[in-house]
Amino acid sequence: MPRTTVVLAAVAALAGGALTGCAEDSDDKDAGGSSGGGGGGGKTTLTVGVFGAFGLQEAGLYAEYEKLHPDINIKQNSVQRNENYWPALLTHLSSGSGLSDIQAVEVGNVAELTGSHADKLMDLGKAPGVDKNAYLDWKWKQGTSKDGKTIGLGTDVGPTGICYRKDLFKKAGLPTDREAVGKLWAGDWSKYLQAGKRFKEKAPKGVAFVDGAAGVMAAVHASGKEKFYDADGELIYKDSPTVKEGWNIAAQFAEAGLTAKLQQFQPSWDQAFANGSFATVTCPPWMLGYIKDKAGAKAEDQWDVASAPRPGNWGGSFLTVPEAGKNKEEAAKLVAWLTAPRQQAKLFDKRASFPSASAAYDLPEVKDAKNPYFGDAPVGRIFSKAAEGVPVQPIGPKDGIIQQYLADVGMLGVDQKGTSPDKGWDKAMKTIDNALDQ
Repeated sequence: MPRTTVVLAAVAALAGGALTGCAEDSDDKDAGGSSGGGGGGGKTTLTVGVFGAFGLQEAGLYAEYEKLHPDINIKQNSVQRNENYWPALLTHLSSGSGLSDIQAVEVGNVAELTGSHADKLMDLGKAPGVDKNAYLDWKWKQGTSKDGKTIGLGTDVGPTGICYRKDLFKKAGLPTDREAVGKLWAGDWSKYLQAGKRFKEKAPKGVAFVDGAAGVMAAVHASGKEKFYDADGELIYKDSPTVKEGWNIAAQFAEAGLTAKLQQFQPSWDQAFANGSFATVTCPPWMLGYIKDKAGAKAEDQWDVASAPRPGNWGGSFLTVPEAGKNKEEAAKLVAWLTAPRQQAKLFDKRASFPSASAAYDLPEVKDAKNPYFGDAPVGRIFSKAAEGVPVQPIGPKDGIIQQYLADVGMLGVDQKGTSPDKGWDKAMKTIDNALDQ
């Protein structure tokens, strides 16, 4: 799921407060902005290009930095949707003009930068104050090119758990304690399938075990060591064991009648939260606020969070500094400060963006975080453990296209139309091959 949709969807913070708007669009509706050095009164203006309600400004981090550095003025240029932001950013990088001093990049796009545009971006691994050991290893590697140049510092990650309805589990004769629930499927997605079959035997009428097969497939894919690309950057989507595992397990969910046949982030999916139409869904931290908003007050303390069979990552972004910028050194200092553990902990506390800096996990804002809507689930501890267990998975420039067609062309037909898994697979492969000119 692109961060744009993620951020716009996550309408309530982990602490329970609502996120009631998006960041303002910039006047030019573009990925870049002026990179002028004068901010009036002798100040240096640093421009930050982002997409969606990115959270840095909303959490007060810009204002705090300006207070610490009176000679710096920060201006944010925001484009609401990444599908508009990203192509414009590529154009500006190619021309070397129209860029902000700092540019945000969604995780699904970062491989294109590390693979083809690393020479146009600063090596932030060498920026003052940056400690590689403070970050999750897999997140650091995502923003690093093959030759070791770290062009992006991570702002946040989306480690996954399983959100589940305690009341529905109780009615189906399954345990409701989050530790016991996690043990039902610990270490194996096929155990999640078996738990679903147990649930179905005594499930309340009209209630499915999961929202949809495509969501299960994506969760399995995110938890493997290799997905669509191997470590050498070669496409392996047809033969990848992780891809095949995800497809087969998701197809079994569909064929066993364990899904509500829903497509995520559609109105019917939102309504299903309100109606209690399914009992489990894969969830990173940002989705807790989404669930609260859609399920409403009547479902408070009915939802809880358990560990996923194997943790994966869903979402996250980076900050980069273009070489063409006029204020590179000051911009690099700002990026280092914004992504430092203490600031990431503050961003989590204010905006539910889970830190990519593992050094933040022992800070009170993360370590002691609980979510009252989810029965005071110790979300800081749960998602910290998940984040540290996410595999170092290679990502490639076409990950998003492959995932979309596997889900929307392939698995959606199996789930909603009863298409055979073999036919669904063949259709998805042909569509992907054509899209990638294979």
